Amino acid sequence: MLEQFETETQFSKSYPGTVQGFKNWICDHQTDDRASEEPYWEGKENGRTAESAINTLLVHLNRYAKSYSKSAISDSEFSTQEDFIYLINLKAFGEMTKMELIKKNIHDKPAGMLIIARLLRHGWIEQHDSEADKRSKIIRISEAGRIALEQQMKKIRQATHIVAGNLTHKEKMELIRILNKLDRFHYPIFSRNIHPENLIETVYSEHL
Repeated sequence: MLEQFETETQFSKSYPGTVQGFKNWICDHQTDDRASEEPYWEGKENGRTAESAINTLLVHLNRYAKSYSKSAISDSEFSTQEDFIYLINLKAFGEMTKMELIKKNIHDKPAGMLIIARLLRHGWIEQHDSEADKRSKIIRISEAGRIALEQQMKKIRQATHIVAGNLTHKEKMELIRILNKLDRFHYPIFSRNIHPENLIETVYSEHL
């Protein structure tokens, strides 16, 4: 199995060459009885592909999640769900550069800088010069940001529970595993900042 793992991942970065990467690879290659049964998706009988169904369902789920997030902040000073997600990341992972925070949230620089500017105006984050690179700013959540976040956390947690819907614990764990696999595929590509004109052609030629 280790030889097969090394062969399959020699030119692919989907799995890191570590024990954990090997474990993830093993899990991804395990099957159960249900895995061999194809589910139904809308339009399947007319030739609609599985990839098309996956894309549509991910878009729908993102919109559902946004609607619950919007409800969670309806009575607060937060403008968008990105505002509190940025604060949650700073609280969880500690201070970081602006670009590190923007990339962690899978935003492009202009959109991310607007969110950071909004958080600064509210006084929810603080910034100081980086000792490693004077051109960079290090940002961290402020006490006011912690208070603002904590005031909404009950509703935010309720929203996250609703998004998980009626999945069982086992289904949640399986979904996390699958989404992590997709994230490990897409994040390195996103981090390369490939120009939109060349993105599809580059990814398709290199990975598919």
